[in-house]
Amino acid sequence: MKVVILGCSRVGAVLATWLAQNKHEVSVIDWEYNSFRRLPKDLEIKQVLGTGVDMEVLQRAGIAEADGFIAVTNSDNTNLMSSQVVKNKFNRKKVIARVYDPNRARAFEELGLNIICPTISSAEVLKKFLLKKEEE
Repeated sequence: MKVVILGCSRVGAVLATWLAQNKHEVSVIDWEYNSFRRLPKDLEIKQVLGTGVDMEVLQRAGIAEADGFIAVTNSDNTNLMSSQVVKNKFNRKKVIARVYDPNRARAFEELGLNIICPTISSAEVLKKFLLKKEEE
C-alpha cells in the first residue's frame, strides 16, 4: 500500500515508521525540515518539504498513486483543506484528517470528510473511566 502522510509530528512519524516497517511505501510531507528528524534513518520513507495544500507538493509526494492520505499536522485548517483537496482533486478514497476542535470535526464530518478528533476520543475515554463502577 502507498500512503502519504501530511505532518511529521509524533503521530505522523510513528505511523510512517510502522507502515515502512511493514513494507508499505510511505511519503511524509512537512513544511519544517527539522521535523523529519523524528523518522528513523534506516527505513525508506520519502521526505517531501512543503505544505499539504500545494498541488505540486502533493504530486511530488505521490498522491496520484496513493492508496491513502492522512493529515496530522498541528493545524486543523491545514488538515481539513488538504484532505478536501486530496479527496476532490485527486479522487482518493481513503482520506482522513485529525481535527482538535470538536465543532469543526462535526461540521466537516457532515460534509463527508473522515475525521478523527482526539479531543472527543479522549473525553469519551475519560468519561467512561470516571463513570465505571469500582470493582470490589
